[in-house]
Amino acid sequence: MKFHIDPDSFGFLVNDVARLTRLEMDRRIEEAGLGFTTGEGRALIHIKRAGPVRQNVLAERLGVEAMTCSTTLDRLEAKGFIERRPDPSDRRAKLVVLTAAGEDVIERVGPIAATVREDAALGLSPAEWETFLGTLRHVRSTLTGIRESAQAQAREDAA
Repeated sequence: MKFHIDPDSFGFLVNDVARLTRLEMDRRIEEAGLGFTTGEGRALIHIKRAGPVRQNVLAERLGVEAMTCSTTLDRLEAKGFIERRPDPSDRRAKLVVLTAAGEDVIERVGPIAATVREDAALGLSPAEWETFLGTLRHVRSTLTGIRESAQAQAREDAA
């Protein structure tokens, strides 16, 4: 039996939507002159959401390698959007915190993100859009649960 690749399958669709969203956000952020990429923006949003956070935790939340996260943080720090401070509970670790400039740029990107979401939802009723988001939340929750179960099993097997 010959394997058929369906470009409209779940994985392709999710990745295409994420890629197209990032590209559109990059374009609009550049047009607005905000001076950062969507990858840097994602890092800023995660820092805002988490509060002061260790670099290794941030890398895990972003789904990137520690070195990639460090490079992104170097750029954000050079732009004045974040600071790295010693972690009072572990002198070897650094906490990443937003600066006032970082808070400001997040506020400025909010309306841009809202217009991208509005454009993505064109042709859908508010109820259809909410159903779509609810479905994505369900899939995320299911996959998170599967991952957590697998990690717990791996820890048990290692013990």
